[in-house]
Amino acid sequence: MLGVAGLLNAARAGNVVIANAVGNGVGDDKLVYTYVPQMISYYLDEKPLLPNVDTFRCWLDDERAHVLRHLDELVLKPVEGSGGYGILFGPDADAQELADARKAVRKDPRGWIAQPVVQLSTVPTKVDDQLVPRHVDLRPFAVNDGESVFVLPGGLTRVALPKGSLVVNSSQGGGSKDTWVLAPGKASEAERELGQRGLAAVAPAGSPAAAHGPGLTLDQQQQQQQQQAEG
Repeated sequence: MLGVAGLLNAARAGNVVIANAVGNGVGDDKLVYTYVPQMISYYLDEKPLLPNVDTFRCWLDDERAHVLRHLDELVLKPVEGSGGYGILFGPDADAQELADARKAVRKDPRGWIAQPVVQLSTVPTKVDDQLVPRHVDLRPFAVNDGESVFVLPGGLTRVALPKGSLVVNSSQGGGSKDTWVLAPGKASEAERELGQRGLAAVAPAGSPAAAHGPGLTLDQQQQQQQQQAEG
């Protein structure tokens, strides 16, 4: 039901370029995600620069037992879910929802993972005629140009529009905000395009860093804020 018929053959023939390579979704699998640190260690003999969110794999007996005991403190996610569907926030669930979730985990342990609640940052967001705090996350993008992999400046800033919600998916009522990329000075067209050099900071629009415009580094912003406070 999804996709373009014949696309893979066209890509093999070199007639099209696919931004997200075939099989890329394997990396999005919530259970495969838990093994990324081991993959980095095995293939690169390195430690991850950024740690994973602690994730409990319900198909492992010890971790499943922990999840069942502490479900009211955790976020339960279906491994094959997407779009924010099927997620249970334990702290917000009632007794019946928790009982149903424990039953589902026992029935299909391989189908579930659990994580602690991650408190996302908030930024000012215009809702109706008011500015109110809403939770956001930033989804960066990495590009493989055939020789190296580099992370593009900026990314997709997603915002959870319902009050108090931590689910930023658009399918669950979330939206997006402009993402401002702050550079220390002038850059060439190639540098602006790829962001390989000269990148000082990334901040969602509406955050204190973004409010001072694209021409200032974070250090300069902090100095300016201090001067304004003293003045």
